[in-house]
Amino acid sequence: MNPLLERFCRYVRIDTQAVEGAETFPSSQGQLDLGRLLVQELLDLGLDDVVQDDWGIVMATIPATVPHAAPVMAWFAHMDTSPETTGANVDPQIIENYNGRDIVLPKDPTKVITVDANPELANYAGCTLVTTDGTTLLGADNKSGIAVIMEAADFLLKNRDIPHGPIRICFTCDEEIGKGPEHVDLERLGAHVGYTLDGAGQGEIEGATFSADKATITITGVNIHPSIAKGRMVNAIRLAGIFLDRLPKSGLSPETTSGLEGFVHPYTIEGGVAKTSIHVLLRDFETAKLDEQEKLLSAIGRQLEEEFPPAKVEISRRKQYRNMADGMKKDPRAMLFAEQAMKQAGLSPRFVSLRGGTDGAQFTERGLPTPNLSTGEHNPHSPLEWTSLEDMQAAVKVLVELAKIWGAEKAG
Repeated sequence: MNPLLERFCRYVRIDTQAVEGAETFPSSQGQLDLGRLLVQELLDLGLDDVVQDDWGIVMATIPATVPHAAPVMAWFAHMDTSPETTGANVDPQIIENYNGRDIVLPKDPTKVITVDANPELANYAGCTLVTTDGTTLLGADNKSGIAVIMEAADFLLKNRDIPHGPIRICFTCDEEIGKGPEHVDLERLGAHVGYTLDGAGQGEIEGATFSADKATITITGVNIHPSIAKGRMVNAIRLAGIFLDRLPKSGLSPETTSGLEGFVHPYTIEGGVAKTSIHVLLRDFETAKLDEQEKLLSAIGRQLEEEFPPAKVEISRRKQYRNMADGMKKDPRAMLFAEQAMKQAGLSPRFVSLRGGTDGAQFTERGLPTPNLSTGEHNPHSPLEWTSLEDMQAAVKVLVELAKIWGAEKAG
């Protein structure tokens, strides 16, 4: 098997699903397991400053090959996978010389990756694709990025004649639940610029993201035995259903928005008659509009309290990340050099505003400009997730070119 493809398949078979609400960091044991594997692989490559810290974060350095002091560049990827779809027992399906048709997933034939829903598949005829078996996610988000970074590191360490500055590798935990950079010590990392390898098709450069918060709606009802419930029970589950039904049906949901339009996305619900919680993602490229989205939720909550006393509806909100576009102004080379590297790698660069987030949004907000680069993550968080070997190979080439470009610069 191709070494990059073999590396990718090895990583996705480790269950690293993030766990919402966990009291530990990282939130799942599998992230620690993958981290330990990566530590050993980095040591096997010949690096001697490899560490997995108390938070499970893995760091290492590729030493510079240029004689002058060059800016330190960091490469980031996250080890966890989405809590929305199971990451246990992932069985990657390798499709060589893809024929350009719909792909029926073998363990659940009702799951089909269709050409109609994935028009980009038209560009992949003859390529090597990797899909799920239909029962799990694949984990290309973000193990494509991990595999790409590891492969690029391997290449640079075997080709020490390539001029480049110091490169810091950092694999984070719990990005999918908004905590990826939480325990990353940027002073210890010591980087001037960073790149997350956490994007979709070839050639994409993302220097703008949603601003993002998470809202939790807690509905408290009155539970009593159903036999004597008339006029006394207030069923929090039913009120949750009413709450969700009153959210706008179009124009403010992921299913009905695109481009630079924001959304309100309820993604999990849990509880019972006495208390039910709804977890909601708030997203917009204009940070101020998150306040408007919270006001909408609060207004619906007040309506329910008035109509169904003594029910109580409480809404809490937690900051997740902010649009990285403003932070790119600190060093415009972060974006310019990404574009140049794409061209040198034979790609046609495209600047994209990311309808989501990466660790880079938080790193950028903290002062480290960190654009996001494509690695071949298609249909993330879903049993219909897929990637391609060619996407990952292209991303490796981009990292090597970035290393050369930043290596030619002088620090300070």
